[in-house]
Amino acid sequence: MEIKDFESYLKDKKIDSAAFQKGQPEQWIKFKDLYNQIHPNSFTAQKLYLINPIRRAFPLKEEVPEKAASTVQAARSKVMMRPKPKTN
Repeated sequence: MEIKDFESYLKDKKIDSAAFQKGQPEQWIKFKDLYNQIHPNSFTAQKLYLINPIRRAFPLKEEVPEKAASTVQAARSKVMMRPKPKTN
């Protein structure tokens, strides 16, 4: 397993590192210091219940590729065909 830097870890957890650092600088520094001292899995285990609230407060804005967006729109526009009921 490759050990990543703190910013990559936050990106994997879908947290915007810059927004988190700007919004809660003290907590960001504490988390970064601890992350650099221990294994990422241990960090996740210790901060498990804090990661989700941070993710909700500072979500990572992901751009949807244009091709994927058109595929989703095409799937939504398909008409569902239902079988005809059998008559006896």
